[in-house]
Amino acid sequence: MQRHFDDELAALKDKILRMGALVEEQIQEALRALVNRDEALARQVILNDRRVNTLDVEVDEACLELLALYQPAARDLRFITTAMKISTELERMSDLAENICERAIELNEEPQLKPYIDIPRMAEKALKMVWNSLDAFVKWDSKLARKVLEDDDEVDDLTGQMFRELLSFMIENPQTISRAIRLSFISKYIERIADHATNIGELVVYMVEGKIIRHTNPPPVE
Repeated sequence: MQRHFDDELAALKDKILRMGALVEEQIQEALRALVNRDEALARQVILNDRRVNTLDVEVDEACLELLALYQPAARDLRFITTAMKISTELERMSDLAENICERAIELNEEPQLKPYIDIPRMAEKALKMVWNSLDAFVKWDSKLARKVLEDDDEVDDLTGQMFRELLSFMIENPQTISRAIRLSFISKYIERIADHATNIGELVVYMVEGKIIRHTNPPPVE
């Protein structure tokens, strides 16, 4: 019985990792569609969101089955409940990648407002947070999870910087308003992706340490 349970836990972890890899790909492809003004790729990313939704449902079903059949306690219970919540965070990240593509398609209807430098930088940092949060989950590494929480401040700062720059475009030339607003939305979507990675980091801390740190100011990583 225990061996079968362990195999089921390993399968659940693998499903979360596959879902995470797909979400990372969704975000990367959404940014590539934006930068390259590639409408076909943007529409493909939007279609691929269904694959993430399917995995989200599969993870929930697997978690509920494990809870019902084995009634796990302590460490295993925290792992299963954390996996269920992580799948929700990942599904929302994929929705945000879809949102980026919707704005990218709209932006393709007008000339490009500015070179895309800051947005890819923000996305790179957010993606690193996503990767680190999932790595922390796999390795039961609460120190790495807390590092993800700290990194969120940098993405927030870049979002504010991006908004100020776009605001200056809109003030100087009202004809840029529609494009600037859409780019502002995209930067906000990336910030929210980083927020979801932060949520995963908080969940990992709970899984490893048994401490709920949501809505608190966690101490810095030593």
